[in-house]
Amino acid sequence: MIDRNLIGQSLGTRTLAVEEGRLRFFAKVIGEMNPIYTDAAAAHQAGHRAVPVPPTFLFCLESDAFDSVGTAKLTKLDPARILHGEQQFEYHAMAYAGDTLTFDVKVADIYEKKGGVLEFLVKETRVTDQGGKHIADLRAIVVQRNA
Repeated sequence: MIDRNLIGQSLGTRTLAVEEGRLRFFAKVIGEMNPIYTDAAAAHQAGHRAVPVPPTFLFCLESDAFDSVGTAKLTKLDPARILHGEQQFEYHAMAYAGDTLTFDVKVADIYEKKGGVLEFLVKETRVTDQGGKHIADLRAIVVQRNA
């Protein structure tokens, strides 16, 4: 059972740099054809200061910043029994290659369904840039299957 006392608790804060090469690779993998996500000149011509972070890439950065095994230990989740349930993004400002982003993760809720066979851990993450500008709010639900 996931400890309900974790609701409202911080899972920590991590900061990391946004690398342009990773943005280009991500855009290629998801099939993004808009050149602003792969070419700095095209991004500048479109009015961006650098290559912008593609939608959903913040989830990848959060995963990099927070080791899933470490998070599982902290929350007492069994990595062999967890599933990705849902993710949501609410954007407030653009993030770009070269930015340094901070991810502040909290446990928003824990609940169960099917008499405890499924447990849900809801994480909410506030993302800010190097200047403290609020970039996005991320919400993810992790599901643990119990015997």
